[in-house]
Amino acid sequence: MKIDSKFLDLFINATEKAAIGASKFIGKQDKISADKGAVDPMRSELNKIDMEGTVVIGEGEMDEAPMLYIGEKLGTLKGPKLDIAVDPLEGTKFTANNQPNAFSVLAVSNKGHLLSAPDTYMEKIAIGSNLPKNLIDIDFGVRKNIELLAKAKNKKTSEITACVLKRPRHDHIVKELIKMEVKINFISDGDIAGVLSVIGENAKNDIYYSTGGGPEGVLAASALSCYGGQIQGRLVLDDNEKIRAEKLGIKDFTKKYNIDDMVKGDVIFCASGVTSGDLAKGVRETDNNYEVSTFALHKSQKINKTITNIYTK
Repeated sequence: MKIDSKFLDLFINATEKAAIGASKFIGKQDKISADKGAVDPMRSELNKIDMEGTVVIGEGEMDEAPMLYIGEKLGTLKGPKLDIAVDPLEGTKFTANNQPNAFSVLAVSNKGHLLSAPDTYMEKIAIGSNLPKNLIDIDFGVRKNIELLAKAKNKKTSEITACVLKRPRHDHIVKELIKMEVKINFISDGDIAGVLSVIGENAKNDIYYSTGGGPEGVLAASALSCYGGQIQGRLVLDDNEKIRAEKLGIKDFTKKYNIDDMVKGDVIFCASGVTSGDLAKGVRETDNNYEVSTFALHKSQKINKTITNIYTK
């Protein structure tokens, strides 16, 4: 079932209002206020939409987070039943420090079509489009995955570029990539932008290879799905996190999730820039207006566009 095309502009409006709210705290060293600045207008705009929305990826469970929590109902409750994954401010640190790649993001699918991932770590590998299905696998290991990808892209392994989140937990990945003479693009944060760096005609990277956030994995998978890209993820859970995962309906704690397990059917994805980055330009403020740019995708409508809207103060 397709999501009505009329919803795209409404969801763009929600991420853009959130981006404006967060932009008021750029460079102010206040991550909490920046996050709240995004959350409040996003909730307000989503609650105006004629839908019965349920947050399946949010800021935590109801008893942990007061803001856009997993299970929260959004919209007028009149209209189609939709699952919503939200990150009102991806890059709170980037916003607080006035660094690139902070944005407001959401993904929307029909009810039951997005994986409800707990706010835990997820092992992830992601590649772009026009490649053999299920080409890569977390359990193959770094060397085999790189060799398979290089062969599929008709490249030498030394011509492959990998995006890696710079963390000590990835030292073993980095060590193997260096041995294979793979070029490494490190990122400090910004898991979603990192995954999405493998898509597009002039993709910055051939593969994303890191353990990052589970919710960010599902959000990134939503965009990859519109491009025909691939991602595989496996949740990293301690005993307490297994209890939380069970509450969300996850029974197999070792399951490897491919893109079709994370995102089924039609999906809308919107990312509005707070600070300028790879996905969108940051909010530009003038005396009278805010200028906001959004990277927007709607799978069934084959929409892939970057747009800029002006909001009067």
